[in-house]
Amino acid sequence: MTSQFTVDAVVLDIEGTTSATGFVVDVLYPYSRSRFAALLAERAEDPVVARAIAQVRELTDSPDADAAQIEKILNTWLDEDRKATPLKTLQGIIWSEGFARGDLVSHFYDDVVPALRAWHLAGLRLYVYSSGSVAAQRAWFTSSPEGDLLPLVSGLYDTENAGPKQEPESYRRIAEATGVEPSRLLFLSDRPGELDAAVAAGWHAVGVRRPGEPYFEQGVGDHAEAGAFDEIGITSSRAPRDQRDQ
Repeated sequence: MTSQFTVDAVVLDIEGTTSATGFVVDVLYPYSRSRFAALLAERAEDPVVARAIAQVRELTDSPDADAAQIEKILNTWLDEDRKATPLKTLQGIIWSEGFARGDLVSHFYDDVVPALRAWHLAGLRLYVYSSGSVAAQRAWFTSSPEGDLLPLVSGLYDTENAGPKQEPESYRRIAEATGVEPSRLLFLSDRPGELDAAVAAGWHAVGVRRPGEPYFEQGVGDHAEAGAFDEIGITSSRAPRDQRDQ
């Protein structure tokens, strides 16, 4: 078991932490790739889509890029696994609709949902901070194999409303938004750069190392590590003292 943590809230990464990266890459990425063209052609005037298109043009210095060029850029970013905000926004729209239609069901490692339910019951607040858009996160937790898990979650953060995941300022922003002191926040992620940024912002952090995940061999540096959520000891700092001492 890793070190024991007494905190008010746990912030969760998704890909490689709660859920298999392979599912995202092998199922969700192709699903979005096959639907970019239709989304850009049919809904370019939707405010969220229009904003994402403008962001793509700005990021690539291509002010006159048409729908076909935008699609090509999105697919290139997809191949590179770029965490570009407009890509994640458009993927989030497509995935949300896919989950709503029943085309998609999200993936969680077997140890995750029991831990989330236990932590929630113990009085811990749970948040998500993922490079996937808030819309995608909402759909992901709503459409799990074990039903709607969204009631367990107090808030959702992405690279648009919080900032890049390897910058300490993003974690300071989340702490401020949640109203939780940084020293009372615990971040779970498989990516060392994200763990470093969280600790630099005054958070606690645990590196989740799951065999087969992209960052498994790299390790988590000098951070505490766990192979599964049931190896992480967490107690709510709001629990009665007799519960915390157990």
